[in-house]
Amino acid sequence: MNKTKTSCDVQSCFMCQGCMPDWLQLMAIHKKNLHFRKGELIFKEGQPIEGIYFLYKGKVKVHKHWGQEKELIIRFATNGDIVGHRGFGSNATYPVSATALEPTIICFVETDFFLSTLNINPQLTFKLMLFYASELQAAEHRMSNLVHMDMKGRIADSLLMLKNQFGLDEDGNINIIISRQDLASFAGASYESIFRIMNELVNDKIIAVQEKNIKILNELQLQAYTAAAV
Repeated sequence: MNKTKTSCDVQSCFMCQGCMPDWLQLMAIHKKNLHFRKGELIFKEGQPIEGIYFLYKGKVKVHKHWGQEKELIIRFATNGDIVGHRGFGSNATYPVSATALEPTIICFVETDFFLSTLNINPQLTFKLMLFYASELQAAEHRMSNLVHMDMKGRIADSLLMLKNQFGLDEDGNINIIISRQDLASFAGASYESIFRIMNELVNDKIIAVQEKNIKILNELQLQAYTAAAV
């Protein structure tokens, strides 16, 4: 992690969009712009809370330990998103880890200033409450899928979620470079299962894979796998 001269515009991230205009001047003073390399840990599960992180540019995976030497990817975050919020509450440690998937610029705000910001900006507090509610619903949906969907359904659902969140690049690929291991961690599958089922999807011309780029060729069939698995 390094401080970067690249500065956020104090209007694009989750926090800035919920603040009163006059408060943004204080935000510009208190925020720190940090740069993380690809694969670099932003914060670690169990680490004492220092503050909250808002993505200005880049992609991040949020993950936690799942069994022995395994991880489960809880969610992905990108430009404008918030990470580190799961640590606020009675337990003063982060319950998850966050790792940069590509060179990433983050706006960091220390805990005391963030809590003061919530007290002064009711629109941000309300927005954060809705965000927590939405994330809880999404987490419950994912946990239900992990329990009730078969392996192919979980992998299909994961690919559709990535496509919906990140969109497509100019070549029609899902606009995130993700390793097979990370896809396995997101789908709650083993690497061997991911390798086998992805090959099946390629052979059936449902997806195309070139290096780490994934293109969905038959979205209706992927949706059918998720429906049949429930």
